[in-house]
Formats: sequence, C-alpha cells, structure tokens
Amino acid sequence: MSHLDALYQEVILDHAKRRTGEGLAAPAPGHAAGESHQYNPTCGDEITVRVELTPAPECAEPVVRRIGWEGAGCSISMAAASVLAETAPGLTRAELLGLIGAFRELLRSRGTVEPDEELLGDAAAFAGVSRFAARVKCAMLGWVAAEEALGRAV
Repeated sequence: MSHLDALYQEVILDHAKRRTGEGLAAPAPGHAAGESHQYNPTCGDEITVRVELTPAPECAEPVVRRIGWEGAGCSISMAAASVLAETAPGLTRAELLGLIGAFRELLRSRGTVEPDEELLGDAAAFAGVSRFAARVKCAMLGWVAAEEALGRAV
C-alpha cells in the first residue's frame, strides 16, 4: 500500500468514527431546507440527508448552511456522508452541485481519474473506492441524497 493510499484510508476511517454532521437538526427560521432518504438494496445501507440553505440577499444565490444526516451502513457510506457534511457549508447551490458532479466522476472512473484535492478536499480519499464497483454506490449514497435534497429545498 502506498503512503497516499494509507493516508486516504486513514481519512475514511476517521470520518467513519467521528461522523461530522450526524443528526437532523431543524432548519433555522426563514432558511430553506430539503430532505431525501436513500437506500442501497445491494448492501442495506441507508441514509436520510437534510440540506439547509441560508436566505440569499437580493440577486445572490443561497449558500449551504448545514448538511445533517442520519444513517446506518458501512464505514465507506458513513464516512462519505461525514466528508460531505464537513465540506459543503458555505458553498452555493451551484458549487455544491459541481462538487457532487466531480465526486461522481471520480467514483465512476474505475481509478482512471486523478482526484482534484483542491476541489474535493477529504473526498479525494475515496479515489481508491472507484476501483471497486460494489463500493461506489456506498460512497455515493449520501451525496445522491444531498443532490436530491438540494432540489427539494424550499
């Protein structure tokens, strides 16, 4: 195992243990929020994600205030949700959708795409997961839920 692979594995294990964003807090008054529940029938992992957006000033796009989640599953799915919850606050809707798209592209690459650590942050640690098709759905579960929740945010 390379030094980088070991570091990535450590990031995933750390997020699986400390679980940033775990819990579905009620949105602040006046803030838009959307929620989505996703289930992976292949392995039984499931997650509910709530995306809360701050009100936008006139002519500006709202930004993510918080992503909260509740779930049960493997360390990969729980760590991926934790990374998302840590990374997303402060991003606009468009930036979050771009981040989700970049993460999806990385995971679908089967190891052929080098992760953009500047864009993905800790999510780059999931580059190795892309080589295991059965685990890609695990890593994407919370991110797909966030994408759907973002579309439902009102």
